[in-house]
Amino acid sequence: MSIPASPALRLQPPGMPFNFAQHLIACNAGRPDKTAFIDDAGSLSYGELAERICRLAAGLLASGVRREERVLMLMHDCNDWPVSFLGAMYAGIVPVAVNTLLTIDDYAFMLEHSRAQAVLVSAALLPLLHEAMRKATHEVKTVIVSHPNAALPADIVALDELIAQHSPLARAAATSPDDPGFWLYSSGSTGKPKGTLHTHANPYWTAELYGKPILGITERDVCFSAAKLFFAYGLGNGLSFPLSVGATVVLMAERPTPAATFKRWIDHQPTVFFGAPTGFAGMLAAPGLPAKSQVSLRMASSAGEALPADLGERFTRHFGIEIIDGIGSTEMLHIYLSNLPGKVRYGTTGWPVPGYEIELRGDDGHPVPDGDTGDLYVKGPSAALLYWGNREKSRETFQGAWTKTGDKYVRNVDGTYTYSGRSDDMVKVSGIYVSPFEVEATLSQHPAILEAAVIGVTDAEGLTKTKAYVVLKAGQQVSEDELKSFVKERLAPYKYPRTIEFITELPKTATGKIQRFKLRDRQAEAP
Repeated sequence: MSIPASPALRLQPPGMPFNFAQHLIACNAGRPDKTAFIDDAGSLSYGELAERICRLAAGLLASGVRREERVLMLMHDCNDWPVSFLGAMYAGIVPVAVNTLLTIDDYAFMLEHSRAQAVLVSAALLPLLHEAMRKATHEVKTVIVSHPNAALPADIVALDELIAQHSPLARAAATSPDDPGFWLYSSGSTGKPKGTLHTHANPYWTAELYGKPILGITERDVCFSAAKLFFAYGLGNGLSFPLSVGATVVLMAERPTPAATFKRWIDHQPTVFFGAPTGFAGMLAAPGLPAKSQVSLRMASSAGEALPADLGERFTRHFGIEIIDGIGSTEMLHIYLSNLPGKVRYGTTGWPVPGYEIELRGDDGHPVPDGDTGDLYVKGPSAALLYWGNREKSRETFQGAWTKTGDKYVRNVDGTYTYSGRSDDMVKVSGIYVSPFEVEATLSQHPAILEAAVIGVTDAEGLTKTKAYVVLKAGQQVSEDELKSFVKERLAPYKYPRTIEFITELPKTATGKIQRFKLRDRQAEAP
């Protein structure tokens, strides 16, 4: 069913010209001494941030990178990340932020695919970049290293030196709201990543429609995101939202293990935490889980995959705060369907965010009635322009004003939406769709289960059956028959997994999404 945007919403689009980096600098011109970012090495004030953005913009242009050309960003989360990203945008150059946990072949592909003219790279990742450049047919002319830990060759420059060598660029590039602003590569939960092209206005819209009115982030908040800045979700959490209101951001270079996350909660006392279901599950099962009295959290946010109800309820019981679960995508940049503070319906993804419209469509392309599963389509101002160099996939996903998300949902009678799974992951058993997520969420309620993933497999008679891959909590044991009975008692009988395989770890993207296609590949290769 189609849900229209709130009639009370009358936001004005940004005027002309509009440069997102300049917009954020202007938002914080009155608070130069306020701390903008805190990383593992130190802090950066809003005044210092603006100065470094403008100096780097001048340095990139002086290096020969021209307006609308791409620069690859292979960087861990640190204070140099927002400087690099916004410095490029300030100059009208297009930063391409990439996942720091990929393979050399992935980076070689991205260098060629983006035709990047320069690379901004963390020192620890420089060896990977060198290997990728040796494999790729690339156009990189300049490599710029953040905090090098050794002397650099003559053809590589340190980021701090490049910034110090140039006076601040006096004026931001006169970009329009619809000009190319930056790329993000899709996370690859369903296959090969795609270069997703966003405009200068798109992050403005996510902050205006979600960060401010829904999450209520203000300059008093300290934000900390386990999702990294290269991820669309993380970019809003750790840059667009807080910088739009003058909040402070805690950045962490290392992977967001429970121990690393708890350390930042206690050391920096963030008020808003952004995570994913996998991370919340790991934290609740970790021995060092802090007490409510040890932290200052007023709210948590979850995205990446739907949050199981049991997980949200256990987190709320322990910390006394809500997890605001929502769904967004690389293509829409951030969340467009969300629970609301003070109005959380655990087990659902909430209501459409005002400013966005939602439709659930059947296989015939027509809207489905409440209670039926449909393909989720979304319309809103933060949609990407296209996938670079992939016209066929662009046409399939960006259909006029609507974006086909690839997710299956059910609309409930109260207007909330319940996740059924990715369209590619849905399993049809005896002619009836089974949601992998529903079975996974039920399995995860068992006290011995840390996480689970469900796929469809074909039996000897050519019929599709469900199979579950299960990861146990440390020191726990449970039989396959017990788990089958556990599911049968809670779901319709045809939904229980016919086979269960115990494994030590589920394949995931760096942002925590389960890669069920890898489990299907594993099953296909099994003898």
